[in-house]
Amino acid sequence: MRILAVDTSTIAASVAIMENDKLLIEYFVDSKENHSQKIVPMIDEVLRNMGMKPYDIDLFAVITGPGSFTGLRIGVTTIKTMAYAMKKPVRGVTTLDTLAFNIPICDAIICPIINARNNQVYTALYQWKDGKQERITDYMGIDVGELIQKIKETIKDSNKKAFILGDGVRVYKEQFLKELKEACLFPPENLMLQKASSVAAIVMNELKQCESNRLKEPDIEEPGKEESDKMETDKEGTYKEETDKKELYKKKSNKKELDIEEMDRQEPDKKGPGRKVPGKKESDR
Repeated sequence: MRILAVDTSTIAASVAIMENDKLLIEYFVDSKENHSQKIVPMIDEVLRNMGMKPYDIDLFAVITGPGSFTGLRIGVTTIKTMAYAMKKPVRGVTTLDTLAFNIPICDAIICPIINARNNQVYTALYQWKDGKQERITDYMGIDVGELIQKIKETIKDSNKKAFILGDGVRVYKEQFLKELKEACLFPPENLMLQKASSVAAIVMNELKQCESNRLKEPDIEEPGKEESDKMETDKEGTYKEETDKKELYKKKSNKKELDIEEMDRQEPDKKGPGRKVPGKKESDR
């Protein structure tokens, strides 16, 4: 399985190709250059360096936000166009999930932040559990001060620390250090921003999980003797009940037919209280 992944969600842009669990190539640029002018040449270069064509890719992946509206539109449109032309599937991954995946297995809470301006960030909290990364809060657009309080509440009983990463660190790093002190950690710069290689790795893990679930056969237990006997008894009881209903219906139908025949045998001129005999005048009675 070959995956080509793209990120243009923030100021950085990247393209990566992964084959199964192996990262073949990644092109990462952290600059203010226009993504619309750079992303297609970047894709072309990684394909040429690997001696591949677009049709050699099995699946295309892209970051879907949060982030810059213009940047997201460029990346999503580029990948969807390539996938449509090649008739290949597309998968989307959020910026926050991608950022959190930069941090390897650890005991700390992971808090990716994307700058939303006006002292606000897009964020969520994550942790590693049983070798898998899981999100422990909803995706949030929140004030930085509120986020710091939420982190404090999350780590106070466990004495854990919090990894803060993302482009929001460049703006709000001092505020986190002031409030969280030693409980605040920052990754090295090469892991600070989201990468296309993390997008590809997340999608690859999801595909493996789907394949594992598909191949897993359900546990089917054969019924024991008591259960088998009960099933047979239930069948016999149901059959007997249906038979009794049919017999009862048949008896009622026969009785109704007999009542009709009895009425037909009555004489048409038989007088009775309130009974009129058709065809005769009142004076003939």
